[in-house]
Amino acid sequence: MRLHRPVPLVAAALAATTAFALGAVPASAAPGSVAATAVLTAGGGAVAAGDTLAAPLAANTRATFYSTATSTTGVTCATSQLAARVLSNPAAPGTATESLTGLTFGSCTSNVTGVTSVRSLTVGNFPHVIAVDDGPGLPITLTPGTAGPIQATAVLNSWFGTLTCSYQLSGAFTGAADNAGHSMAFRTEHFAKSGGSSLCPADGYFSATYGPVTDTSQAGSPAVVVN
Repeated sequence: MRLHRPVPLVAAALAATTAFALGAVPASAAPGSVAATAVLTAGGGAVAAGDTLAAPLAANTRATFYSTATSTTGVTCATSQLAARVLSNPAAPGTATESLTGLTFGSCTSNVTGVTSVRSLTVGNFPHVIAVDDGPGLPITLTPGTAGPIQATAVLNSWFGTLTCSYQLSGAFTGAADNAGHSMAFRTEHFAKSGGSSLCPADGYFSATYGPVTDTSQAGSPAVVVN
């Protein structure tokens, strides 16, 4: 049996058809050609590792440090400022990490019997690590850094002189982000007394909402969105 070679014209037509079919596939269909959205964006683009984030207390809110989870007795601060630096910001879905570098309080008052004024409320052992997850509820977790546990210290003027009350985080410090207000909220985070006067309450429960969280490293300091 004799095998016939393909007619040159037919072979050329087949080659042209194959080339056309391959060329018809758009570049956008190639795997990985679509840019992934980062967990944190601001101003329409990804928040870069190393960027500085800042947030005041949300409008019409207060930071509170109460003696029980359900009471309204303790220290209330009218101003507070959060500062952080972005460590990582992967493609969504995922978890972005930040270094909490500062958390300050001002205009604080107390309604504890015997306390006449608040000298200061401070948080120590910075930096701490913030993890922002873009899963359901946009959970946030704050964990101690290498400097040691998360601590809070209140210095109070009282009928009995100056009282220094020291507290250390007990258990988890968790919160949630909210894209509507570009905010992060923490509720009744438990601190246990670690030192100071015997007149100090045995526990402290911290609550605050910070927002809008902005990327101050970008022009115009745009608000941060969790994707």
